[in-house]
Amino acid sequence: MPLEYRHRTNPYPAETTVIRDGGRLYKSHCATCHDPRGLGGGEASRDLTPPPAFLAYLIDRPRSVDEYLLWSIAEGGVQFGSGMPAYKEVLTARQIWQIVTYMRTGFPDAEEAGQD
Repeated sequence: MPLEYRHRTNPYPAETTVIRDGGRLYKSHCATCHDPRGLGGGEASRDLTPPPAFLAYLIDRPRSVDEYLLWSIAEGGVQFGSGMPAYKEVLTARQIWQIVTYMRTGFPDAEEAGQD
């Protein structure tokens, strides 16, 4: 992992608005390949080699620390030999952290996450 990403921590707590906003961002930028529930079988994933990551499984693995997730989303899949695009020019750091927060809460329905 590049030095610029090491020791970065997610500044956004798992609050309702962060989860809701992260879910909406995930739905619009990630779900087409990674599936709405993080299962890796989204509509756009059919012809991808390697297939998109099974995020629902990976999110709880020891290597999936916050800075690793930030790096993976920001820089894309080149380091993994995948076609995942880099999102650092598309999403702000805040938006990427919101997506990470959303994923860490188990991929709840984005709209339901915004309800109290």
